[in-house]
Amino acid sequence: MTALLELEHVGKRFGHVEALRDVSLTVRAGEVLGLLGDNGAGKSTLIKVLSGVHRPDRGVLRFDGEPTVFASPRDAYARGIATVFQDLAVVELMSIRRNLFLGREREVSTGRWPLRRIDRRRADEETREALAAIGIKIRSPRDPVGGLSGGERQSIAIARGVHFSARVLILDEPTSALSVTQTQRVLDAIASARAQGLAVIFISHNVQHVAAVADRAVVLSRGRSVAERTRDAWSADELARLISGAEA
Repeated sequence: MTALLELEHVGKRFGHVEALRDVSLTVRAGEVLGLLGDNGAGKSTLIKVLSGVHRPDRGVLRFDGEPTVFASPRDAYARGIATVFQDLAVVELMSIRRNLFLGREREVSTGRWPLRRIDRRRADEETREALAAIGIKIRSPRDPVGGLSGGERQSIAIARGVHFSARVLILDEPTSALSVTQTQRVLDAIASARAQGLAVIFISHNVQHVAAVADRAVVLSRGRSVAERTRDAWSADELARLISGAEA
């Protein structure tokens, strides 16, 4: 599988605080990379480096094999990196359709400025198709997102990345605070994204959730990548000890 995104010895400092000390990882097309770590391990900072919010202070970030520095989140998104943050996945007061096309309304608009308008019928059809592609059925694309379960909201955010041809999908704790049923819905959506050829980075502190869907796992501890295991070589107990720092 082709390596899409690579980090080599990446570090990031904020004044006297060294948030990332030495992180190396690779994510490939058509696989799920589980990124595990306890609170304070550096997961949030790493997400922001990968999505263009922060620039690393040292180390190398490669995209498609070329050394890269993302100038902004918009730059990273334009290159095909879609990030679903834990608390900012969807806008609850908007409809499912509006959330799917949020920031991409031009994709389903007709007419010329200043008289451009959204083709609602086309937007509804594309919304149904995008969600069906990851196994989600909805009653109406015009229903408000606020009436959906947590798992359904996360699935809509994942569908947005898949529909708009993201190449790397970064998911920040997508199963946090979800029920068992809702968690399974999100895990199924992640598997669907992988089946469509996306590289998925699944950030979590839950070993069981990562073990259910990831092909490889990387453990962060105190700003360092301290271990990497393939699916056939990890044990949940070992990963838990690595996360807690017992086997640093």
